[in-house]
Amino acid sequence: MNYDGDIIRPPSEADSIIIQVTVGCSHNRCTFCGAYKDKEFRVRSDAEVAENIAFAMKHCGLQKRVFFADGDALILSQKRLVKLFKEIKFYLPQVNRIALYGNSKAIRTKSEAELRELRELGLHRIYMGLESGDDAVLAQVKKGETAASMIHAAHLVRNAGVFLSVTVLIGLAGIRKSLQHAAETARVLSEMRPNQIAALCLIPLANTEIGNQFETGKFQLLNPDQMLLELQKLIENISCAPVQFMANHASNYLPLSGRLPRDREAMLGNIAQALLGNRALVPEKFRAL
Repeated sequence: MNYDGDIIRPPSEADSIIIQVTVGCSHNRCTFCGAYKDKEFRVRSDAEVAENIAFAMKHCGLQKRVFFADGDALILSQKRLVKLFKEIKFYLPQVNRIALYGNSKAIRTKSEAELRELRELGLHRIYMGLESGDDAVLAQVKKGETAASMIHAAHLVRNAGVFLSVTVLIGLAGIRKSLQHAAETARVLSEMRPNQIAALCLIPLANTEIGNQFETGKFQLLNPDQMLLELQKLIENISCAPVQFMANHASNYLPLSGRLPRDREAMLGNIAQALLGNRALVPEKFRAL
């Protein structure tokens, strides 16, 4: 494959054919994200994308999923996306599922009918970063969105019948607003009604603004127990159902996975045991993004 820079994809897309249709992220101002700091956003040319599709035709005949990278492939025009989806269907007929990252702004550039059109052409899943449901936290980390704008985007996706996976970030608010961040995030998730929720734990990166704030003492990072208490508050307050809840990313101190509300008490019980010291946490050296 001909890629421009490193490729970031969700863990669940590990076995997918990765086709890079955009480079970087069109927003790229979030203080916590270092994924695309070394990339200037651009849309890849038809020739670049065609080269990757040709490679996939030759070498990826057994893979049945495609993931469009980079950070917000959904920002492409509907015309260009429809063309891409039809090319996948024609040149890679074994593919039965296409997924991509879609930030809230990119999602809102599409109508419900346009999203439904993409679903009919093979779009199965959109990965969307909420990070926090607290507007003050969203402003602080320069997300460029509000809780209301992201709820609206989520409803567009769900009403179009597309699977929605939403990511939230434990520890993003720091110590002082930790539990408020958790409660507000749970409230917004409950209104969004995603199919899946993925909870990651903040790891301040050296190439990010929040990483610099951490190094200079301006940002207070939660310790492992405080991360668990925030996660506990989040799980307690999510009321949409049913929803798959995952906190098993490499950044998490306590890997958890279950279905809400069915597995709520079991997950809370695991957290309680960890807080009592009866369950080992992931050692710091093994945590990663």
